[in-house]
Amino acid sequence: MQRKSLDLWVGLFVFLGAAALFFLAMKAGNLSSFSFGHVYPVLAKFDNIGGLKPQAPVKSAGVVVGRVGEVTFDDKTFQAVVTLNLDSRYQFPKDSSVKILTSGLLGEQYIGMTPGGDTHNLTAGDKITMTQSAVVLEDLISQFLYSKAAEGKDSGK
Repeated sequence: MQRKSLDLWVGLFVFLGAAALFFLAMKAGNLSSFSFGHVYPVLAKFDNIGGLKPQAPVKSAGVVVGRVGEVTFDDKTFQAVVTLNLDSRYQFPKDSSVKILTSGLLGEQYIGMTPGGDTHNLTAGDKITMTQSAVVLEDLISQFLYSKAAEGKDSGK
């Protein structure tokens, strides 16, 4: 009797450990908030997406309203084409804009969506034309260093 009780507790502990590992893996893979509800895809083109990855959140006012579905390259315009799978509960005007943002200084990248004022809403397959590419930290640092070097040359005259 004592042995069966011990086996039951060990089994329960192993099950809880496996569930915790599964939850951790889902969080690390950014899959914990998978939505199996209806979504509608919209497209957006960016000059530079930085480190944006599929399944990255699409947020509006800080609320996750969708996920990045697919990232491809358009070899005619030489731009990245990002498919945004927006939750059908959220309807956005056709003139909405999107930009690639970063959580914190070096955090994950996500898409920030700002609603427009159009009376017609986005539908499946629509294209968002107003986009802002990712800010690449290396580019900012090189611009800063270049401007400081230029200041140093000018002050030496």
